Amino acid sequence: MCSTTWCNHPTRPASCSSTPRATEFFVDWDTIAHDAVAILRAEAGRDPHDRRLSDLIGELATRSDEFRVRWAAHNVKFHRTGVKRFHHPIVGDLTLGYEALDLPADSGQRMLVYTAEPGSPSHDAMQLLASWATTPAAAALARDDGDR
Repeated sequence: MCSTTWCNHPTRPASCSSTPRATEFFVDWDTIAHDAVAILRAEAGRDPHDRRLSDLIGELATRSDEFRVRWAAHNVKFHRTGVKRFHHPIVGDLTLGYEALDLPADSGQRMLVYTAEPGSPSHDAMQLLASWATTPAAAALARDDGDR
């Protein structure tokens, strides 16, 4: 296993060995894990002197046979666009397209934007999740905007 801090965050387990949380959340676990290691390799090539990244890779390589095998494949991936499938514990499976947007004002930072196909079951599930986060004031404002 890799470090607790790294593995316990739901968006970062793909670089770790198969944790139950990760394999349940990512429908295509093997592809996600493979891509995450290939993305790490691309970052390592971009900045080979990044000490924190080198330390992370070293830790993962010493603690995870799965990571070590994936790292030894020498695959490189630039994470730009694609489709990912997730399993949400309440709304079920989600299929979301994504696009990576570089943030020019903050070199090395990238924002991933996920979207569901309109009218799809994933879109309906995302709408349900969004409704839980909507405050009464925001809902009233949205209704007022819709009336105009």
